[in-house]
Amino acid sequence: MKELHFQKPTGLRSLSMKLALLVFLCTLGAGGLVLWGVLYLQRAVVLEQEQASLSLLAHRTAEHIEQLIRQKEKKALVANQLFSRSLMAAHTPAAAAPAPQDDGAIRVRDPYSDSGAFLSRQQVGTSAEHWFVATAGSWEAIATMMRQDFFNFYFISYDHFIRISPADWALEIDAEHNFHQDVFFNLATPEHNPARIPRWTPVYFDAIWQRWMTSLIVPVYIDDVFVGVTGADYVLDDLFDDLALVALLARQHKLLVFERSGNLLLAPGHQPDQDARMNTLLQDMALSDPDLLAFKQQFLAEPERKQFASASTERYLLHAASVERLDWFITVYREKDDVFQVLQSIHSKVMVLFVFIALLVAVLLQFFIYRLVLTRLNRLSEAVQRLGRGGYHTLKLDQSRDEIGVLNRAVEAMSDEISELLAGLNTRIAEKEQAERSTKKLTKAVAFSSSGIVLTNAQLQIEYLNPFLEDLLLLQPAEAEGKLITDFIASEMEFAREDIQQTILSRHHWRGDILLAHQAQHYWMSMAIAPIRDEKGSVTNYVCALQDISFIKESQQKMEQLAYYDVLTGLANRGYFREQLRKALAMSQRGHYAFALLYFDLDEFKLINDTLGHDAGDELLQQVAKRLIGRLREEDTIARLGGDEFAVILSGIENREQAALIAENLQHSFSAPVKLGSREVAISASIGITMAPEDAMEEELLLKHADLAMYEAKARGKNTFHFFSQDLKDAAKDRLELENQLREAIRDHQFLLHYQPKIDLQTNSVVGYEALLRWRLPDQTLVPPGRFIPVAESTGMIVSIGEWVLWEGCRFLARQLSRGLDVDLSINLSARQFRDNTLTETIARILQRTGVEPRRIIFEITESMLMGDTDAAIHQLNQLKSLGVSLSIDDFGTGYSSLSYLKRFPVDELKIDRSFVQDIPGDRNDMDIVSAIIAMAQQMNLRVVAEGVETAEQLTFLKQHNCTLVQGYYFSIPLAEQELSLLDFTIN
Repeated sequence: MKELHFQKPTGLRSLSMKLALLVFLCTLGAGGLVLWGVLYLQRAVVLEQEQASLSLLAHRTAEHIEQLIRQKEKKALVANQLFSRSLMAAHTPAAAAPAPQDDGAIRVRDPYSDSGAFLSRQQVGTSAEHWFVATAGSWEAIATMMRQDFFNFYFISYDHFIRISPADWALEIDAEHNFHQDVFFNLATPEHNPARIPRWTPVYFDAIWQRWMTSLIVPVYIDDVFVGVTGADYVLDDLFDDLALVALLARQHKLLVFERSGNLLLAPGHQPDQDARMNTLLQDMALSDPDLLAFKQQFLAEPERKQFASASTERYLLHAASVERLDWFITVYREKDDVFQVLQSIHSKVMVLFVFIALLVAVLLQFFIYRLVLTRLNRLSEAVQRLGRGGYHTLKLDQSRDEIGVLNRAVEAMSDEISELLAGLNTRIAEKEQAERSTKKLTKAVAFSSSGIVLTNAQLQIEYLNPFLEDLLLLQPAEAEGKLITDFIASEMEFAREDIQQTILSRHHWRGDILLAHQAQHYWMSMAIAPIRDEKGSVTNYVCALQDISFIKESQQKMEQLAYYDVLTGLANRGYFREQLRKALAMSQRGHYAFALLYFDLDEFKLINDTLGHDAGDELLQQVAKRLIGRLREEDTIARLGGDEFAVILSGIENREQAALIAENLQHSFSAPVKLGSREVAISASIGITMAPEDAMEEELLLKHADLAMYEAKARGKNTFHFFSQDLKDAAKDRLELENQLREAIRDHQFLLHYQPKIDLQTNSVVGYEALLRWRLPDQTLVPPGRFIPVAESTGMIVSIGEWVLWEGCRFLARQLSRGLDVDLSINLSARQFRDNTLTETIARILQRTGVEPRRIIFEITESMLMGDTDAAIHQLNQLKSLGVSLSIDDFGTGYSSLSYLKRFPVDELKIDRSFVQDIPGDRNDMDIVSAIIAMAQQMNLRVVAEGVETAEQLTFLKQHNCTLVQGYYFSIPLAEQELSLLDFTIN
């Protein structure tokens, strides 16, 4: 073996030095990038934080000034009202006015209140002199109150009189001063302020006070006549001092204030002229800073756009907020250099730190790489040199758990493998010869096996069949070669072909039972398909093992006949039907199959079963099953789910028209009567239809949809069919939600009663009321009774609701009787409530506890409630009559109206249904019916009440036919108890 020579690298050729230098440069570069990125991001963060701080500061300042202005306005309004009242209450005596001074004007100073009064020379000797006395009454208290918030307070009359605190202004004003030319007077006159609201003046210069200020002016009216104004001055310097104090500005923050018109009011380094003339408006004060000027101009151009409220210029960060009452804009700003000053100070320090860290890491890395890596690598290179000389068993390297240790162990393992390779080469040759002999034996075993063996390529094309399968299917090798194994699956198992192909593509193996068919030969086989892979793991072939299980399948079919079919009708039972439905859904999910589900039951089957007996009912079900089988196809699944409920899976139905034709065909099959013994019975069915996968792809949901459609068909008059729609689902959902809301309403006492008065036409007085149930939701909306009463009936909740109505109605009647009112109360009983065995005991208990006389209670019962089990109804009526209450038949004439039953019922009153009253006098038939009911009731000594009276013509007709008890909207709508006092009728 060739001799190897190794020389230990030194200096920059050393790997440790190269790595240390690389780490130093990478650390230094990465540190610089990180520092630059951190500073860049920090600058953005600091800018964003400072901008948010400016926004908060500007809005807080504006809101405070706005609040301060509103408080001052409220106080000025109060002072104005107090002063106006004092003027109206003042009775000014005819007193001599103070003497004029040398300039002809009258001036008065009150040293105690520090106030003064002035009347111009033109008004001396006129009626304006009475203001000296009229305004002196409450002035001291009002002026003292106003000066707590304002620089001064004054009143100026329309005829050039002023009273002001402090007095300086009144004492120094020119004798011929015309107040009508002052901005603080003219602003409040009726011509300029017809709304009579407080107004703030523009900022103006007062030459007497020598200050720039704005005034809050409120007009004074006495008996709706303008007499002058009250005013209070707010000095601009004081306002800006308050502004700076409220803003809590740091040394770096500055303020800029300007009006909507653009007039500058406050800016650093800018002061208004202090030598202006009287009433001079503050304007023409220009900004010298171009950044601030550009911001102001851009903001005023579009002040409603929020992006101009916060702005960043080359020098400043700015944010503006408005003071609506003064029509000012307050801008808080700060120089960017102040914001970034702290960041710049740490830049150099961080860079020095990064250089030091990089240098330290490089030194440490060089030291540890040499100690931990290079020394051990030198030992490994020596060991490899010995291995090259053939020293397979002389390698002794360290066994550390790090990467070099792993490399050492790999080198030692390689040495062992080389020594074992030569020893095992002869053994492998012997094993290969043994494998060839075993393959020959296996080939003979497959050829003579009693099970089917098929070898295919990767596409499932047949390459080999063993003789057993050739004999079983009468196949010649040439017939099968090149065909797919799935080509021999029977056509009725088409779905199995797709399942095998898809499963092989995804998992490369399949197991299951299939039906093979060839030349009229059909055999059930248990088939398992497994892949054959090459050395790379790729599938090259498939091997299929088949076992004949025809005998097992025949046994299973016999067992399934017992387990899956109905004994009475021979149709599929519920379990088999659900299994077939799941299979149909599975095929439908693949997108190649659609079907319809029919769900129906026989109309009035219970009546036939109860009338003719269960044997006749069983015979009827058998006849129905025969008709279904005769009308449907073999591929359709027909099942009896229980009782008189049937279901059909119609396969291959693509649209509703096809399903409707089959449903009509089924209904035609029921049109002929069925002969049961010696009697013929007419039958019909209500059918619900749902389509898959159009309506649903879940088993339970599909059955629920079909059931909803069937019940809708029953609701539409039976003997029909109906397709499922989203409306049915929504209606069922609404009904379920309504049931839950009803339970909450019972628990939370959301019901209330309204009372419709019953009028006696002979005395034109209220003789009683009908209690009507109302349901008010927590959001104060009312649910119509026609919506929730049927749900309460079907769920049984009407019993507890009805008991609450009895309690509430009796308490109402007790309160009416305690007021001395001679009235009765009609209460409606529901069908479910009427059939309750405990109804009589409940009513007796309520009457006893409320103290109401039974004769004052009238229970209203509809005809349909009495015509089912007549004997039970009469028994229940007699039980109620034994309590002493009265009974009334409600909606009389709309039900059965059997006179033979009517004379047996112990009733006291008939209520004519509103449907007969509403068309009087337009419908002659209704008039004849009403007159006949009234005459019949009078002959049977029954009271008659006409409900639904809405017109005077209806009332006249009823009077003419001696019907004196009426109720309806003509007299009153149903009212709450507290609203009954609004009735115009006399209460009995």
